[in-house]
Parts: sequence; structure tokens; C-alpha cells
Amino acid sequence: MVQASRHTGTPDSALVRLLARLAGSDVRPSSQGFADRLGLWLRWTDAMPLFTALKDAPQPTPATGDAAKAAASLQATAGAAARLRTALARAIAEETAAATVEFRAPPVPLPGEVKEATPGFPPFRRCVLARQSAMAAGIAPLRGRLRMALSARSPALARLATVDTVLEQVIGNQEHRLLAGIPKLLEKRFRQLRDASGEDAVEDWPLVFQQEVQSVLMAELDLRWQPIEGLMKTLRANL
Repeated sequence: MVQASRHTGTPDSALVRLLARLAGSDVRPSSQGFADRLGLWLRWTDAMPLFTALKDAPQPTPATGDAAKAAASLQATAGAAARLRTALARAIAEETAAATVEFRAPPVPLPGEVKEATPGFPPFRRCVLARQSAMAAGIAPLRGRLRMALSARSPALARLATVDTVLEQVIGNQEHRLLAGIPKLLEKRFRQLRDASGEDAVEDWPLVFQQEVQSVLMAELDLRWQPIEGLMKTLRANL
């Protein structure tokens, strides 16, 4: 039932492994189960709404309403989801490339402005923050739309939608805090590549860094997309 929200940024996450590799750190797979790891993120104030959503959960019941209409609605939602993900992925590729172009050839300053010797990391920081904001703004409404579809299918699925709402609030706060640290980690990597010399120097390091930023943002998109995949699978299984 918690499949729809099963992402907590643990060492099993591809995003965490990628960031650790860029930082030169080792991350061991977690030996804890999902429930144990989730418990590390829950405060006592989070327990009550989650308990309320879980208690007396009804047995699954046959879906009500017009099955053909539900299938058509799901198909439309799936199409919207696919378009959103494609757009988010395309924007990541385009804007990381644009950040590299800006780094290589900073814009001409306006009259009276002082031209910086190099734009440094800011073009990439703006890119990462903009893409993170776009992912959050695009995925949240879609997740809500899928929960509404679940709620309309049966009491059991309505309860699942309620649980997902609670988990989104609980995990979302922690997730936001962790993802907010990505720009700082990437800036450290940026300086490492820029300042490398001798055998450690990387040929065309700005392009290498662009590819790394793109990989990190795509891994973040995959992480944020997990609840969407879980909700979609649940809807398909209960048509």
C-alpha cells in the first residue's frame, strides 16, 4: 500500500549513490527495511495522522462506476504524465547545456556594471534551482490528480489515497531539506574540476560537469517520479 510513496533518499537511491560518487564517498546499501527507514523520518507528531489514515482500513472492494470511463480517464492521465516527464527531461538537458554556454561566454554587462572575470558556478546554480522548482510544481498536481482518481474507485483505494497524502507531507518536508543541499554539493564538485591540475585535470571539464549536473537532475526526477509510478500501477491494477 505504501508503494506509491516509497522513496526516502536512502543509500539505495540512485541519486544518493551518484552524489556520493561525485563526492568521492562510499555508500553502503541499507540493511533496514522500508518501514524501519521510514520510521527514522517520522516524528511523534506525524504518527497520529498516519495512524488515522491506516486504522480500520476497509477490505478491497470491487471498483464502482463505469469501467470504460475509468479506463479512458486513466489513459488520459497517463498521457499527461508522459508528456510532463518528457518536458521535464528535455528542459534538464536544454538548461544544463545553456548553463555551460553561459559559463563559457558570460553575457556582456550592461552600462555601469562591472564585468566579472568568470561567472563561476552561478549559471549552474540557477539551472539546478529552476529545474528543482519545475519538478516540484509539475509533479505535485499530477500526484493529486491520481489520488482523486483512486478515491473515486473504491473505499479501499480512497484510504490508500489518504495514506499517500499523509506520506507526501511527512516525507516531503524531509525530502525538500535533503534535495535543497544538491546545489552546494554540485558547487563543490564544480570547484574540484575547475581547480584540478596535472594528472587530475579533466579535459573540457565544463562539458564533463554539464553531463554530471544533467545526470544528477535526471536521478532527482526519477526519485520524485516514484510516487507517480506507484499510483499509476495501483490504478491500472484496479480498473
